[in-house]
Order: sequence, then structure tokens, then C-alpha cells
Amino acid sequence: MTHIRTIIIMLVLSIFSLSSFGQGIQNQEIINKALANETIKNQFEVLTSKSNNFKEFKNIKLYNLSKFKANFLDTLKAIDKKFITANTKISDQKNEIEKLKSEIVTINSSLTNVTDEKDSIGILGIRTTKQNYNFILWSIISALLATTLLLSFKYKTSNKATKQANTSFAEIENDFETHKKKSLEREQVLRRKLQDEINKQNNV
Repeated sequence: MTHIRTIIIMLVLSIFSLSSFGQGIQNQEIINKALANETIKNQFEVLTSKSNNFKEFKNIKLYNLSKFKANFLDTLKAIDKKFITANTKISDQKNEIEKLKSEIVTINSSLTNVTDEKDSIGILGIRTTKQNYNFILWSIISALLATTLLLSFKYKTSNKATKQANTSFAEIENDFETHKKKSLEREQVLRRKLQDEINKQNNV
């Protein structure tokens, strides 16, 4: 009678194991697809939702966690690259602004020098009236000022994007560290509970 009961228990456990194994394979395929194609946020959500449950804990495989870590580091490298590119553009824009300011100073100096001259003014060997000269000069100044304002706006936009990237990086890093710590704690608890169950089975 005891032998039959043992066989029945083994059959039930085998069926349960096969069902869990099949579900585990399906979940792993979903996790692999997410780790290969999804964003870091979606990868994290799939990883935590599709990993095996143990009571109130999540049992995340080390392979999946390592793959997520590699993807996370790749994302950080991409953010660093964008950050460097943004800083380079900002530096170039600053140089352009300084150059434009220098040109405006030079033009203003030229304007001061010609104030007392006659109505007929020579520009590049061509004589023209002071009225036309002023029109051309102020057109150039207006264009330079507009360009300066545009570059200043682009600089502010790039600076804002850089700050947002730094903030996102810090948030992602904090989330990762928190998740890593929790995962380690969960893994330790699971191991202790598993060992307790093994000891109980051995004692039985």
C-alpha cells in the first residue's frame, strides 16, 4: 500500500514538473526575445514578470540577469556617446557665438569710422550711397544677431537634453542597483528555504 502511494505521489510530481518545465521554456523564450529586441525598461518588466515565482519572491536566472546587465551597460555607453557628442556640439556652438560676437564688434567699429565720411562710400571698390551702405550693414548685423540667437537656443536645448540624459542615467543606475540587491537577497532566501526543504525530505 505504501509502495502504491509512493508511485502515485511520484506520478503527480512528474506531471507537475513537466507542466512547470513547459511553462518555464515558454517564459524563457519570451525573456530571450525581450532581451534581444526591447528597451531596457521593457526588458526589466519582462524579466521580472516572466521569471519563476517562489512565494513572494522572483527567481531570476543568472544568465538572464547577466544578459540584462550587458544590455544595460551597452545603453549606458550609448548615453555616454550622446553626452560626449552633445558637449562637442555645445563647444562648437560657443566658438561660433564668440566668432559672431567678434564680427559684430568689427562691423560696429567700421560703422563708427565711416560716420563722418561723405554720402558716397566705397565698398570693395564699388561706390554707393550711405543709405545703401547702412541698409546692407544692418542687414548683415540682423542676420548675425538672428544666427547668434539661434545658436544660443540650440545651446540651451542641447544643455537641457544633456541634463535629462544625466538624470535618466542616475535613475537607471539606482534602479539597477536596487534590483540587484533585492535579487541577491531573494536568491539567498530561496537557497535557505530550498535547503530547509531538502533537509526535511531527508529527515522524512
